[in-house]
Parts: sequence; structure tokens; C-alpha cells
Amino acid sequence: MELISPDFGLVFWMTIAFLIVFFILVKFAFPIIGQTLKKREEKITESLELAERTHEEMKNLQAKNEELLQQAREEREEMLNEARQYRDKIIEDAKTKAKEETDRIVASAKETIENERKAAMTDIKNEIANISIKVAEKILEKELTKDEAQMDYINKIIKETDNQ
Repeated sequence: MELISPDFGLVFWMTIAFLIVFFILVKFAFPIIGQTLKKREEKITESLELAERTHEEMKNLQAKNEELLQQAREEREEMLNEARQYRDKIIEDAKTKAKEETDRIVASAKETIENERKAAMTDIKNEIANISIKVAEKILEKELTKDEAQMDYINKIIKETDNQ
């Protein structure tokens, strides 16, 4: 029962032992614990600052990435617009050249047709003239077998020529 109701000697020696342990702790352990806690606090502060800086850098990088992405989109859109304009220009040039070529071919065809028509008309006229001459020769040979008929016909042609 001495522990439950301690006497004065026990309390005195326990107090002395406590003070000696407390003095040793204050002299040697507490400064080291304090320094360790201070170092740990500094490391935690540095880590928090580093995390904050990293967080800010990430925000900046994300903003830069968004900006680069927007620029890339704008450049892509600009390139697509230029490609469309170039395509439209090529199509328009091709249409113009095709129209010019078509017009040239049509004009050439019309000219060829006209030349062939004139050549055909000339051939027809020549053929008709040849046939007419042959027919006239046959008729004249038959009708002008007599000298008197030939003289009458020559005089008639001379008179007609003089009248014209």
C-alpha cells in the first residue's frame, strides 16, 4: 500500500529523479528535438512552396498549351481556307480553259464544216456543170447535124450576147 499512499521519502526521491531526468532532457534532448522539429517544419514549408510553385507552373503550362492548341486550330483553319480558295481557283481556271478549248473546238468544227460545205457545193456545181455540158453536147450534136441549123444557132447566141 505504500504506492497508493506514498510517504514523504518516496515523493522526495521521485521528485529528485524527475528533476534530474527533466534537466537532462532540457539540456540535451529538447534542443535536438526542437532543431529536428524546426528542420521538419522548414522542409514541410519548402515542400508546400514547391508544390505551390509546381501548381502555378502547371497552370501556366496548361494555359500555354491551351494557347498553342488555339493557335494550331487557327492555323489549321487558315490552311484549310487557303486550300479551299486554291481548289476553287484551280476549278475556275479549269472551267475557263475547258470553255475556251470548247469554244475553239466548236469554232474549228464550224470552220471545217463550212469549208467542207463550200467544197461540196463546188463539187456539186462542177458536177452539174459537167453533166450540163455533156447534155448540151448531146443535144447540140443531135440538133445541129445540119449546117444551116448550126449557123442559125450561132447567130442567135451572138445576138443574145450583144443584148446582155
